[in-house]
Amino acid sequence: MTTGVRSVLIIGSGPAGLTAAIYTARANLGPLVIEGEASSSGDQPGGQLMLTTEVENYPGFVDGIQGPELMANFRAQAARFGAELVTGRVTRVDLSERPFRAWVGDEEHRARSIIISTGARALMLDLPNEQRLLGYGVSTCATCDGFFFRDEEIAVVGGGDSALEEATFLTKFASKVTVIHRRKQLRASKIMQDRAFRNPKIEFLWDSVVTDVLGADAVEGVAVRNVVTDEESTLPVAGLFVAIGHVPNTALFEGQLEMRDNGYLVTRDGSTRTSVNGVFACGDVQDSTYRQAVTAAGSGCMAAIDAERWLEHQVDAEGDAAVDVAPTPRNW
Repeated sequence: MTTGVRSVLIIGSGPAGLTAAIYTARANLGPLVIEGEASSSGDQPGGQLMLTTEVENYPGFVDGIQGPELMANFRAQAARFGAELVTGRVTRVDLSERPFRAWVGDEEHRARSIIISTGARALMLDLPNEQRLLGYGVSTCATCDGFFFRDEEIAVVGGGDSALEEATFLTKFASKVTVIHRRKQLRASKIMQDRAFRNPKIEFLWDSVVTDVLGADAVEGVAVRNVVTDEESTLPVAGLFVAIGHVPNTALFEGQLEMRDNGYLVTRDGSTRTSVNGVFACGDVQDSTYRQAVTAAGSGCMAAIDAERWLEHQVDAEGDAAVDVAPTPRNW
């Protein structure tokens, strides 16, 4: 089944995608948002904030807000302005010609422009209780959750720059941070290693892997195994930060859009423009540095404005009219 040609199709519904939906809807572009669906690929509707309990660093919420509640507010605001939201996962796209095409199962959607906001997912340890305690002591973001562990002992898993950066940041709050690494040597840059080794609050547990997270309703410790001796032990900590990397959800666009070596989409000249005219990317799918809800929302605003301006300057050579209300010129 094929639908009519949209002005804007938004793939993904985290802070970036829903902010883009709010802005494009208010610009009378009638966006269609394909939200994603809960799955192991990390593209659940609402993005990673759906797995977050308390969000205290999003501006405007003095007492904080639950992650799912924040995303429900985003969604309701987008719908209020006329954005259409469809729950489903895009399984294939064709960006070789306009109108662009995207498929949700057997249903084909066509659009004059596309905003990609499929996000990224943190690599996890695949432990028995890891997902159950995610947001209850298990975290993948020190900047987001470090504040909750003031004067607590916590652990960080990983051996690269990200792990040591997280560990160093967490010493602002925690009484002790134990870095658990499966080898005797770190992969991190020398400057990051030197900084961590000099920090009196950071200790290292070498040749070790976490085999489970302990606790009923919150993290109370982690089970650890020494990979050399097979000795098992328990490390009593109130939090576990997994810092073994992130993977952008960009497999859908391989061979069609320019990507960096780490798989993140390339955007150009301080904008959200990708390597294909009329295709824009925002949020964690193109941001491997900040990965915050507020920066994702900001880039979603950018993508909406970029898409609107691009559409205003297009002449449809084939004479096909979009089914949405045409964008009106604006003075920016």
